[in-house]
Amino acid sequence: MDETKTGQLAEMMRHGKVLAKECPSREILKHVTSQWGVLVLVVLIGGTHRFSELRRKIGGVSEKMLAQTLQQLEQDGFVQRVSYPVVPPHVEYSLTPLGDGIARQVEALTNWIETNLPEIIKGQQAVSDQK
Repeated sequence: MDETKTGQLAEMMRHGKVLAKECPSREILKHVTSQWGVLVLVVLIGGTHRFSELRRKIGGVSEKMLAQTLQQLEQDGFVQRVSYPVVPPHVEYSLTPLGDGIARQVEALTNWIETNLPEIIKGQQAVSDQK
């Protein structure tokens, strides 16, 4: 393989091809942009939290969905789970350095949505009125 093709392959492997059906980055994108993934990441920017604290802060999330979301984000390397050997069990969740990076990106998106919410709602109403 010549040097140009080797360089192109390395570039593709480094960055993925998110528009390609088989791209592994799509699964990660799904985890961090899910409703619960976004909210968990934004809450954890504020520091370490226990499961029950996360559940209280994130209105409407079920125990099952929170557990699944935390597990996915942990597997992706964004969340660190620390379990202390005490009774009752004490488990804490925090962002890894990689997680802090993605959380800041997601926080920017949520801030943009919050800032533009009146305009978004106006647009939704306009479309709804046309139906």
